[in-house]
Amino acid sequence: MTDSPLQTTDRDGIRVLTVNRPDKLNALNAATLDALHAAFDAAAVDPAVRVIVLTGAGPKAFVAGADIAEMSGLSAVQGRDFSQRGQRMMRRLERMPKPVIAMMNGFALGGGLELAMACHLRIAADSAKVGQPEINLGLIPGFGGTQRLLRLAGRAATLELCLQGSPIDAARAHALGIVNRVVPAADLEAETMKLAQQLAQAAPLALRGILDCVAIGGECGIEEGLEFETTQFGLIFSTDDMREGTSAFLERRKPVFRGT
Repeated sequence: MTDSPLQTTDRDGIRVLTVNRPDKLNALNAATLDALHAAFDAAAVDPAVRVIVLTGAGPKAFVAGADIAEMSGLSAVQGRDFSQRGQRMMRRLERMPKPVIAMMNGFALGGGLELAMACHLRIAADSAKVGQPEINLGLIPGFGGTQRLLRLAGRAATLELCLQGSPIDAARAHALGIVNRVVPAADLEAETMKLAQQLAQAAPLALRGILDCVAIGGECGIEEGLEFETTQFGLIFSTDDMREGTSAFLERRKPVFRGT
């Protein structure tokens, strides 16, 4: 491990971003938030990157929360600024034009759960714990937790997790719709990379179209969402990948998508 708060490795179109503060259970401080934001900006425009996998260093935590030591001395204005800093990064992640998979290898609490929820897909080890424990510190979630949890798990579950502040296990998180899949801890990396490889072989422009449609549709009325989908559907017909995909289907061969 290096001293950088974020490690980056590339594997056949898959960029793995690892929050690298294992001695702090990968807690999010200002430097880590900025490093993540810069990493997502870079991945978004890198044509060699088709999928991003986000995880945490060490065996204990994905991200155990925001850095309490850094937050404890903030003023009200500084606290608002820290929240805005985190929310900007989460929003950048949420609107990435390429799929981002959270590989949840341990605790995903507070800012860590907020980070995972901003990803497009979440795979959790069966040993993982998730929660919004800010109430126990006299705080509320500040990186979008109340809003994304509400959209994923509904009002009752959001109020339970935020008001009680108690973590839940991966199985319950899956039942509530917070994570997509739970796998044995020993299989987490293999299963996550298998999914990432599947997405890396898909048509990049179609992936982006789906991500954009779901993001827009979740923030507007049904008519606006349908109109946006129709526009994106039409635009896809101008791509080489659409021609390749339909030709490959008719010719009974595997398509090779190039993102054009």
